[in-house]
Amino acid sequence: MIKIGIIGATAYTSLELIKILLHHPKVKITYLGVRRSDRPKISDIFPSLKNLLDLPCETIEQKEAPKNIDLAFVTLPPTISMQYVPLFTKKGIKVIDFSADYRFRDKSLYEKWYKAQHTDSKGIETAMYGLPELFREQIKKTSLVGNPGCYTTATILALAPLLSKGLIYPEDIIVDAKSGVSGRGREPKEDTHYCECNENIEAYAVGGHRHSPEIEHILSIKTNQKVSIQFVPHLIPMNRGILCTIYAKPKNVGAKSRSPLRDEDVHKLYEEFYSKEPFVRLKEGGEVPKTKDVVYTNFCDIATKVTENRIIILSAIDNLIKGASGQAVQNMNVLCGFDEKMGLL
Repeated sequence: MIKIGIIGATAYTSLELIKILLHHPKVKITYLGVRRSDRPKISDIFPSLKNLLDLPCETIEQKEAPKNIDLAFVTLPPTISMQYVPLFTKKGIKVIDFSADYRFRDKSLYEKWYKAQHTDSKGIETAMYGLPELFREQIKKTSLVGNPGCYTTATILALAPLLSKGLIYPEDIIVDAKSGVSGRGREPKEDTHYCECNENIEAYAVGGHRHSPEIEHILSIKTNQKVSIQFVPHLIPMNRGILCTIYAKPKNVGAKSRSPLRDEDVHKLYEEFYSKEPFVRLKEGGEVPKTKDVVYTNFCDIATKVTENRIIILSAIDNLIKGASGQAVQNMNVLCGFDEKMGLL
């Protein structure tokens, strides 16, 4: 039984994390940290947890890590997280960080997009990107995981097979992504007020979303080529879920015949690439991913379609589960040597 701390316990992702961990047979939540001076019970913040977890929250101190925990989930915002993570890593405590602070191997790239100096150089050098489908063996060997973002998870899993085989042009990829409102976080913002987002679809951060460089960075590392995407996210009036529609330009295959890719070729590629992955499901027979099929699960559903000029890849995840808390538990299972599906299926 390992002891778990959650640092930033009032986030939407923290609530989802607690719900999953309460059903995990190998862990016990022993510490909940918050950036506030009072000490409410977590069930006062999230009434749905009453009689399930009534643990008091503790004020997070930047000088000393809490005692008696083996692994910390850090759900603090970017630039704040790196102020706390070293407290744990220096004491040998495993960390899974939800922010972007440990997702980039290139410190300068992080600093460019997040407009802040990264203060944990050792951490950013040793952290591993927490997408088990692509980096499982490396995750097993680390003690600090940068848990991926939601848009990045859906996009990277959708593109990795084609890019890995060199079947699409890496500099000509368009990503049209749509997310439920919980993807914007729990902190109140004008554009997430009910009257602003209900019965409305709106693009945001066009040409400048912070997940764009993360997607390009990780796919470039994994596939050994420079990947460039056009990424446009949209806010849609539902609570949770992400759907990505991705357009990639195919390369002809076969040096002699120059025959184009067919639907069955691409589907077989994805079947082989994800044949041993418990949380990637491939749609067949013209079916397409739907957010209703993945909400409250750790699955990523993917479908592909070959047209005359493009390969269209569609992917759907729950932004709070496979895009955050479920994936974090999946990473914990890999780190700790548990069955990867434990607590998630």
